[in-house]
Order: sequence, then C-alpha cells, then structure tokens
Amino acid sequence: FRGDQFGRHSNPKAHWDGTAPEIWLASNGSVTAFCDFVGTGGSFGGCAAFFKPKGVQCYVVEPVGAAVLAGQEVTNPNHRIQGGGYIMTELPAMNPMNSNGGEGKKDESALVDGYIQVTDEQAIEVSRNLARLEGIFAGYSAGANVYAALEL
Repeated sequence: FRGDQFGRHSNPKAHWDGTAPEIWLASNGSVTAFCDFVGTGGSFGGCAAFFKPKGVQCYVVEPVGAAVLAGQEVTNPNHRIQGGGYIMTELPAMNPMNSNGGEGKKDESALVDGYIQVTDEQAIEVSRNLARLEGIFAGYSAGANVYAALEL
C-alpha cells in the first residue's frame, strides 16, 4: 500500500467534498478568507477550489525562509514548523483541475490570492497559547495557521 497523499486526486477531493462544505455550513456562509499551512497541498487545493467561486480570498501559509510556493529562495530548510515548507514547488493537489473533480483552470495561481510567511517563533508561541488559553493541543503548523488567520 502506498498512500501517496502528494499525488492522489482523492486528497484535495476529500477537502472539496468534506472539509470546505463543513466550514461553509458551520459559518452560515460568512467565510471571507481562508488560509492553510501547505504540506501536500490537498487541504488548500480542495478548500480553495470550493471557496473561490464563493468570493473567498485564499492564502497559502509557509515558513519564513522556506516559502517556495511564494517563489522565494530557501534560506531555512531546517525550520521547526512540521508538515510543510517542503522544497517542492509543484504540488498536484493545488492544481484546480485536481482539486474539484476535474473542473477548472490548470493554473494553480487561480486558487491563491496571496502568501503569508510565519516564523518558527510565531508558530510556536501561538501553538503554546492554544494549549494554555484554549485547551487545544496542536502542533506548530496549527500555530502557523492561527497566526496567519489573525494577521488577516
């Protein structure tokens, strides 16, 4: 068995079919911005493909010094935010053709409104605050997501 979450069409499709509609329903359609710390690109690709037609602005979150999707040079390949900031500039799951059942443009930039970079320290601080203040035990990538959302 090889899961291959980087290449499987079912990765972004699960977020197109499940995650994004759940967020949309829970918010009564009031989402105006979505950000995601990109690992495989599946959650970003699927959710952004669902949200973009609804006018939602979608932002890629990456570590400072490893923001390759934003077109920046990697200066910190040893960042501490797990699950993303890979040195991969092409993620099939972020292609709209693969994110929403094969409909849409082939240009992944059609899904991305902007890029937000987060430092290790920012992600770690927010992750620890989530635990201390909210009782949510989450990793540094969740801290990066929440930090980026607060910046929006």
